[in-house]
Amino acid sequence: MKAMILDRAGAPLRLADAALPAPAANQVLLKVRACGVCRTDLHVADGELDRPKLPLIPGHEIVGEVVAKGGRAGRFAIGQRVGVPWLGHTCGTCPYCLSRRENLCEAPGFTGYTLDGGYAEYAVAEQDYCFALPDRYSDSEAAPLLCAGLIGYRSLVAAGNAQTLGIYGFGAAAHIIAQVAVWQGRRVFAFTKPGDYVGQDFARQLGAEWAGDSTQPPPRAMDAAILFAPVGALVPEALRHVAKGGSVVCAGIHMSDIPAFPYSILWGERTLRSVANLTRQDGEAFLAIAAQAPIKTHVQTFALADANLALAQLKSGRIQGAAVLIP
Repeated sequence: MKAMILDRAGAPLRLADAALPAPAANQVLLKVRACGVCRTDLHVADGELDRPKLPLIPGHEIVGEVVAKGGRAGRFAIGQRVGVPWLGHTCGTCPYCLSRRENLCEAPGFTGYTLDGGYAEYAVAEQDYCFALPDRYSDSEAAPLLCAGLIGYRSLVAAGNAQTLGIYGFGAAAHIIAQVAVWQGRRVFAFTKPGDYVGQDFARQLGAEWAGDSTQPPPRAMDAAILFAPVGALVPEALRHVAKGGSVVCAGIHMSDIPAFPYSILWGERTLRSVANLTRQDGEAFLAIAAQAPIKTHVQTFALADANLALAQLKSGRIQGAAVLIP
């Protein structure tokens, strides 16, 4: 099979012939129909997330068709379309798994990081960590739901019942979760890089009540803010604009250093927290919403061999919505 392979951090991916993986007893073999290109893939390729499996096939927003199954894999039928997310394995025995916090598992496996992913024609995945996908989405439209949507949804839940929600960084996750928040009846304020008027217009088209530069104050104090941009300097900026009792949720797996800030902007029972990975319960809950809510994922598709181009355009901010590879 053809696959895009990362040999070392900082090196471009190379297109190569790889062995067709054989599914283990509890795994399914998928013919990859689409694989989203996530900012986490950039962090892995650039070495900002260390200790990846090397050589590595990246990609953890996989939409695939089941073409073979292991001996104990009876959950999905041959020919069924399924999705594979970032969380690809948990131990099931550590204190976090036993307390229904498998996203914090002590011995996890992550698709496209410690396990080979979906930048390939075929991929294997444990059946218990795959999801059935809503029929209303095409393959390319469904791919961003599997990380941008899932992590975005976990971040939205972490923001509580905030009626006025700020979103910093209007990329793949934000463009999905803004639509969910608006559908839920929340007011959304979108913050982009200074001068990104195209991104601000995009946010307003998706229902944001206000959109502006991350250096600007919103029209009113917010009940909560979610940071999808991996920029530590935005943490104190968001805290300054969150009302007493509000929350700032850091949704990225990697972020630049957070600068020192005065206690006064945290005081007033404001909460600063991170979101790590996802649980399978998150996936089931979000995909049930995705089947009902009028979410439109905006995607730009690339051939598998153009994965480096897709990553470069994502890094430079030239992707509106999400990038998706089509093998």
